[in-house]
Amino acid sequence: MIQNLIWATGYNVVAMPLAAGVLYKWGILLSPAAGAVLMSLSTVVVAINAKLLRVKKR
Repeated sequence: MIQNLIWATGYNVVAMPLAAGVLYKWGILLSPAAGAVLMSLSTVVVAINAKLLRVKKR
């Protein structure tokens, strides 16, 4: 759960400002297609992490 939270936070901290055009002055802009790919990748990483969770047996 912590890994998923870290991944989601990292994605939001990096990709969202790029998509909004924060670095446009320097010619760096995240296209909508690239944003969609990153969002899909984020979902896949969260799903894989959830699948790898181990349940403690009593």
